[in-house]
Amino acid sequence: MIIVDRALQARADANNPIRVGLVGAGFMGHQITRQITKAVPGMRVVAIANRTLDHARDAYIQAGVEAGHIRQVETEGQLERAIAESKYAVTSDPTLLCKAGNVEAIVEATGQVEFGARVVLEAIRNGKHVILCNAELDGTLGPILKVYADKAGVVFTDIDGDQPAAELNLYRFVKSLGMKPLLCGNIKGLMDHYRTPATQEGFAKKWGQRAYMVTSFADGTKIAYEQAVVANATGMRVLQRGMRGFPYTGYVDEPEHIKMYDIDELRACGGAVDYALGAKPGAGIYVLAEHEDPTQHRYLDLYKMGEGPLYCFVTPFHLCYMEVPLSIARAVLFKDAAATPLAGPVVEVVATAKRDLKAGEVLDGIGYYMTYGQCENADVVRIEHLLPMGIAVGCRLKRDIAKDQVITYDDVELPPGRLCDRLREEQNARFPI
Repeated sequence: MIIVDRALQARADANNPIRVGLVGAGFMGHQITRQITKAVPGMRVVAIANRTLDHARDAYIQAGVEAGHIRQVETEGQLERAIAESKYAVTSDPTLLCKAGNVEAIVEATGQVEFGARVVLEAIRNGKHVILCNAELDGTLGPILKVYADKAGVVFTDIDGDQPAAELNLYRFVKSLGMKPLLCGNIKGLMDHYRTPATQEGFAKKWGQRAYMVTSFADGTKIAYEQAVVANATGMRVLQRGMRGFPYTGYVDEPEHIKMYDIDELRACGGAVDYALGAKPGAGIYVLAEHEDPTQHRYLDLYKMGEGPLYCFVTPFHLCYMEVPLSIARAVLFKDAAATPLAGPVVEVVATAKRDLKAGEVLDGIGYYMTYGQCENADVVRIEHLLPMGIAVGCRLKRDIAKDQVITYDDVELPPGRLCDRLREEQNARFPI
């Protein structure tokens, strides 16, 4: 971040801002547009694609763009002319943004797996860097999409400001100190697998968010995806299905919390991802690490890091949309990914029944009434043929499923013709157990 601000200022001074195409004008899309437009020199949201055009226009209006400067475009040529004339474009066709020659990066902010996969592949085919505000897609198909991105020579990354990249930033910092990270942790305030859009409607309205998205936060699906993204970027695993999630009301760097983890167990699994439930700081993330040089233990104690052998590093915040421009700049200017898969999947998110389900029912997907997601190690997922949460939406049940039972591929009929299923097959073949 220390070099990103000056690099962006250089682009501003040269009147050559990074040209960003945004797909999705929901809560995150609105706030990203506002942040870049009002607070980030050297960067411009030149086009927004959204199914409902009024939402795309509203994102610009709320960011302070005059209505007369917004153009609706329906062809690639119209889009490129609008950008060349320093106008702001809105369209219902995200492929225009992916194909336009004067767009440098695509921010995918829909939270949808099937739709998001189509957008990301189109962006990669056209040489665009991809910045994901879509942990659901990353946790389901990130490894194979990263293969496509590498072949195209573009960056595929999750976003600064969300927990995965916040954890990866801290993880990289800790490694740079000569230490060995053994756990990447997320701090969670609430966990209730049985929350639904009905229970979360009031909270969603208060903050201008969609009820299903807020539900995915409360029922544990979102944190499962976040930690799966971290696991896939580090090679860390989960200690058990669903993660441990120790309840703790103090600060995560207190000895009482650190001692909840067995260092030998963490070493044996090559490091783990997990979360602390109810801990402080409430919006933070943490990394537990060891130092393999005994001489340094004394000095870590001198510098108030404790006696070890596990040392806790904490970032007390993650600022969501405010930090997204940093990810865009890192990708475009430095080819640096904030969080991206190392290779094949290490941890997956599997679909679990939120209530008793009946044969013939069609699963309603992430953040709704029928399922919640849990982390599981990818080798177990493959061996037990477990159904990924990102694949579950639209699947028809062949048999009854009991509440809290993990659903398998054998339990469902997949909808025909989906890209996400084809990419899963390709991912499994590319990265065998």
